Amino acid sequence: MLKLILAALCFCALWGSGGALAQGYPAKAIRVVVPFAPGGATDITGRAVGAGMSEAFKQGVIVENRTGGGGTIGADAVAKAGPDGYTVLLGTPAEIAILPHLQKLPYDPLKDLVPVSLATSSPLILVAPPSLPAKSVSELVALIKARPGQLSYGSAGTGGVHHLAAEMFKITFKLDMLHVPYKGVGAVMPDLLGGQIQMTFSSMPPSMPHVASGKLRALAVTSTSRSPVAPDVPTMIEAGVPDFVATNWFAYFVPAGTPDAIVGALSSEINRTLKREDVKARLVAQGLDTQGTTPQELGRFVREESAKFAKLIKAAGVKGTD
Repeated sequence: MLKLILAALCFCALWGSGGALAQGYPAKAIRVVVPFAPGGATDITGRAVGAGMSEAFKQGVIVENRTGGGGTIGADAVAKAGPDGYTVLLGTPAEIAILPHLQKLPYDPLKDLVPVSLATSSPLILVAPPSLPAKSVSELVALIKARPGQLSYGSAGTGGVHHLAAEMFKITFKLDMLHVPYKGVGAVMPDLLGGQIQMTFSSMPPSMPHVASGKLRALAVTSTSRSPVAPDVPTMIEAGVPDFVATNWFAYFVPAGTPDAIVGALSSEINRTLKREDVKARLVAQGLDTQGTTPQELGRFVREESAKFAKLIKAAGVKGTD
């Protein structure tokens, strides 16, 4: 009986401590690590949501672009940070659900990072400069086959969703193309616009302004239906590539050991911000669908995504770096 009473007292003390932490949180600025270069969908999500969170928390929310390693450098920095809720990762499939199946990482995303909330998601869009003589997916395929090994595509990094989408495209049509990895989609755009590379499967936000201005040509989107921000662009399925669906997503994580009360406070505020009409409108205009989940829902989603990408990597024959 005494043991039960002591256990109950300990539980209450821990719960009370967590509650106190949450009540006093945040007492200083929160650092959100975006593991890719500015200008991409991850960065746009982080800055839009961060601005709303800053207003609600009455504390600064600072976005830090920490690039490299296909997103793993930023993710590792957060995994090794203090579990106090002041260092947050805005992660993507690459460093959370894909690269763990391709190389040995200095962190385990399922053990060293705690899910907070799924923020946004977006289909990819296949874009090329107008100078490339291809106005449709079928014309692009014919051009690549006529010039084997001569055309290149950029990605946000080896092993990311953009890379895997292009690899599936190559496998589907038995194409010979050169892969050029960058430190984020935003970093791909200058070379694509300049003609140094010929195409990319991009997130919607960094590409759509260039599509609207005529500096890039959109050939297809990777969703099951057309995007509201690009209603004239066919899906890959409509373009004759059966079952070609690829979605990029952006979710918040904190270091393992972060108190549940702080995780809950962060998740609640992120979800509340995502429901704000001004924030939602800003993100939707960029081709990003707002989500919002509990930590538990995100945890289940990440495990499912990890299993899905493991099968995709095996089917595509994508090789790791070690």
